[in-house]
Formats: sequence, structure tokens, C-alpha cells
Amino acid sequence: MSYVHLIPYTVQSIIKSTKEIPPGIQLINAPFSWDHGYKGEGVVIAVLDTGCESNHSELREQIIDGKNFTTDDQGDSTNFEDYNGHGTHVCGTICAARNESGVVGVAPNAKLLVIKVLNEKGYGETKWVIEGIRYAMNWRGPKGEKVRIISMSLGSSEDSIELHKIIQKAINSNILVICAAGNEGDGNHETNEFAYPGAYPEVVQVGSVNLQKQISVFSNTNTEVDLVAPGEEILSTYLNNEFAVLSGTSMATPHISAAAALIIQQCEQEFERFLTESESYAQIIKRTVELDVSRRYQGNGLLDLSIGFKSRYKQDDQLTVLK
Repeated sequence: MSYVHLIPYTVQSIIKSTKEIPPGIQLINAPFSWDHGYKGEGVVIAVLDTGCESNHSELREQIIDGKNFTTDDQGDSTNFEDYNGHGTHVCGTICAARNESGVVGVAPNAKLLVIKVLNEKGYGETKWVIEGIRYAMNWRGPKGEKVRIISMSLGSSEDSIELHKIIQKAINSNILVICAAGNEGDGNHETNEFAYPGAYPEVVQVGSVNLQKQISVFSNTNTEVDLVAPGEEILSTYLNNEFAVLSGTSMATPHISAAAALIIQQCEQEFERFLTESESYAQIIKRTVELDVSRRYQGNGLLDLSIGFKSRYKQDDQLTVLK
């Protein structure tokens, strides 16, 4: 029997109340996309994690459905509550709605399919993840919605053939699979650190930068990294209707998962047709800025959502946004 676990992360602070656009979301220029009318409307993102606090003021209207594959709550499949905090934090970065006094996510109009595959201690059997991916592939919403994106901030040092195969099936069914690179980085880009499923070539593997756009020292380096996003000092939703600042590639991943929802919405409106998985990936990579470091750190670079618009702003205005 093989296992997966939360990629180790750091809880830096817990906050009872806040009202701001988190710095990481500003760093990738998500507000620029919102100003153009794209907030992830109509896109469902499946989050495979420790569950989600379903009554959190910033998330309760964002959850479209959910299911538990763990042994928590005596294996009650209908109870996907989060007793760890990690999943709730990831979900907030994706689409917290700032309904009251709180934070806003990258794609505040997207919807969450919460799939609990890790228990309250942050561990799970690989078969739970496989079952969760299969569930996401077959899920249909009340209006016929389908999952467009699977987000996984989890990992294992073990390469599972079965997990790899189900991920390939999901991708072949036009679902983007976005995964954390892992936090075992040693600061040397010439050495490889692999965490699965992030290291599978078919997935979008996300590394981390800090808020100064510098590669996080903990971020795994390897030849399969696709791009990077903010993963340090990330403010998002947390347990007990509170908020927390966390760090890790787990925190970078939902920035990309949610950004994909904005990009899919934008491109499908512009092209007036469905985007395939490979086209969605290409559009994400189109919106990256190369950093002055090895490709093993950054892949294609740092996500920047101000790229890729037929802008109604002057160039000077765009430069102001990028500061």
C-alpha cells in the first residue's frame, strides 16, 4: 500500500479578521484580469486535499459539491470538512469571495468541487487520490457542469503507476491537472528533487517564488517544472472562519489553478469555442515572464495575468499595473 501526504508547509500566522487583496494575488496581476471582466465564471475546479471548511464566510457560496474518500468521520462520503486547515487555505487562494470582511481569491466567481483525499493529519492512501481523480472526471453538476481543472497540493516520493495512469486519463479527457513541485529543494539547481504527482511530465508542475519574485529556497528543482507562482507569506482562508499566512509550493499551486480558470473563461469567450487541455496549457505558458535563474527552478517563468489581452489600456497603464 502506498501513501501520499501534504507537502510540508509553514503556518506563519493566524488572523481573525482581514480585508485585503492578498499580495500574492496582486503579484500575478489577477486584478488586471478582473478589470477585463474575467473572474472564473462557469469554471469548476476540483481541489484534492484535506477538505474544506464548508461554512467559512468566504467559501460557503463557492462550493458546488464535495466528497470524502478518507476514513475521517467514519468514512462518511458526504462529509468533506477540513480538520487540518491546508485544504481550506488552498481553496481560499482559488476563489474566496470576500463576502464579508476577508480575502479574495484569484478566481472569485469559479466554483469548487471539494474532494477530500487526505485525512486530518495530512496523510492519505494513494488509492484515495486515484478514486478522487476518477470522481472528478465523472462528476456532473446540477446544470451539467464538468470539472475543467484538478488542483493537487500533495505529494509522495513514490512513483505510482496507477496514479500516473489515472492522471493521464484525466488529461486525455481535457482536464488540466495542476500539482505542487514539492518543498524538498536544496538550493542547488543542478540536483533534481521529485515529488509525485508533480513530477509527471503530463501535469502542470508549479514551483514557488517569494513576494520579491525570488525563487523559494524550499522549492523543488527538476526538468519538469512548468512555471512558478507566489508561495511564501500567502494570506488565505483558514479554520474557524479565520485567515492564515502560510508558505510552501502548496500555496503556489492554487494561484495557477485559479489563474487557469480566468484564462479558460477569457479564451473561450474570445475564440467562441471549447479549449482543449493542451490549448489551455499553452495559454497559461503564454502568460509567463522569464526570471534570471535556471529553468530547473522556474520552468517557463512567473505567471503574469496582465499578458495576453487585447488591452483597452494604454501601454503606460499596463506598466503601472506591473509595478
